[in-house]
Amino acid sequence: MSLRLYDTAARAVRDFTPLRAGQASVYVCGLTVQGPPHVGHVRSALAFDVLRRWLAHSGLEVTYVRNVTDIDDKILAKAEAAGVSWWAWAYTNELAVTRAYDVLGVLPPTYEPRATGHVPDMVALMERLIDRGHAYAVDGDVYFDVRSLPEYGALTGQRLENLEPAADTDTDERKRDPRDFALWKGHKPSEPETASWATPWGRGRPGWHLECSAMAERYLGPEFDIHGGGLDLRFPHHENEQAQSRAAGDGFARYWLHNGWVTLGGEKMSKSLGNTALVEEVVQRVRPVELRYYLVTPHYRSTIEFTDAALAEAGAAYRRLESFVRRAAERVGGAGAGEWAGDTAGKVDLPPEFTAAMDDDLGTPAAVAAVHEVVRQGNTALAAGDDEGTAAALGAVRAMLGVLGLDPLDPQWAGAGGDDGLARVTDGLVTLALEQRQAARARKDYAAADAIRERLAALGVQVEDTPQGPRWELSR
Repeated sequence: MSLRLYDTAARAVRDFTPLRAGQASVYVCGLTVQGPPHVGHVRSALAFDVLRRWLAHSGLEVTYVRNVTDIDDKILAKAEAAGVSWWAWAYTNELAVTRAYDVLGVLPPTYEPRATGHVPDMVALMERLIDRGHAYAVDGDVYFDVRSLPEYGALTGQRLENLEPAADTDTDERKRDPRDFALWKGHKPSEPETASWATPWGRGRPGWHLECSAMAERYLGPEFDIHGGGLDLRFPHHENEQAQSRAAGDGFARYWLHNGWVTLGGEKMSKSLGNTALVEEVVQRVRPVELRYYLVTPHYRSTIEFTDAALAEAGAAYRRLESFVRRAAERVGGAGAGEWAGDTAGKVDLPPEFTAAMDDDLGTPAAVAAVHEVVRQGNTALAAGDDEGTAAALGAVRAMLGVLGLDPLDPQWAGAGGDDGLARVTDGLVTLALEQRQAARARKDYAAADAIRERLAALGVQVEDTPQGPRWELSR
């Protein structure tokens, strides 16, 4: 393969060589379902969705695992404050996360394990760590002994003596070293009995880091290709994942990828800071496909400052691409509608500029620039009546946008805002108005025809007369 990826552990761009020929194994940290997702949350899902699509386009069979953390301190606290069961709180928000992924066109994972469903795997991993001298149990808690692993801190390039105490327990009194982190938390009388599971060390619940190591091994084996997640997970979460897995004898992740933050007012978008833009609210203002374009176009490792102006600019840019695709498809046919969504292996030759950009650490800014260049060529062909050139441009544009999950003719985006019923009604009403306009023109009542067009324009419907008849699109 010619794909090169920035490996956080190596602090350098490396050639990507899969562990197993023809296959790629990817584990991405999903969300802790303590509340509905904001734009910063889904940026990670979209970044790794593009990675997954590109790996598939490159001919690899991808096993993609994204977990759900459905038990932790914040879930318990918020559920208690709301007066509901912790598991009901978690599941309600898990459904909200799934809706956000679906509305933005994120492909479903191969496996999506929940933490609460893998306690036996976690117990087995802790037993291995204790047997190897890397973990210890104290009064129902189990801790990882950071001093037992000389390479601890290697992922983020930190030295143990410079690290602060692990802030994952109420007290450090039970720890051999304040920097030791919790693998398992003993049950507290103040917590629901249902939020605990039996283990050889007593009832309790998992620490945050343990679950991902256990689930990654369960679904991908002791060693796999890529581990992904947000930049904020590097430490302590990913550092601790790597430490406990390697201490247990696993090779674990061979490449570490981290996406950048989405900021609001210069600060990382965060529930704790109160500066979030919930996905369910943003997609009421802009179409989901435009939000996806906005989040996918910047490089995945860059920081995105979320503003309405930038979102509007991204929407306008996407609509230029969309307009060409729809006009070209009306003239020369759909060019294989749906062929390039998702796995595009073997369907069409992509422009070399696009391929080079994607192979260079998923360089989506240059890749999207390549899409716009082909659209310019396609528009020229359309204006000249060059059907062959139009069809070639349409095929290339749809193929590239399919890799990015942005093909306007994909069923995901073909409707109006994802509501098929509303789309049918809207299309029917506009078509009826255009038929009335055509009838007015046929009887040479041009004033009535112009009035219909002006009325549609006032409603945000832009009408274009073409040799094939009138066509319309929403103007924003």
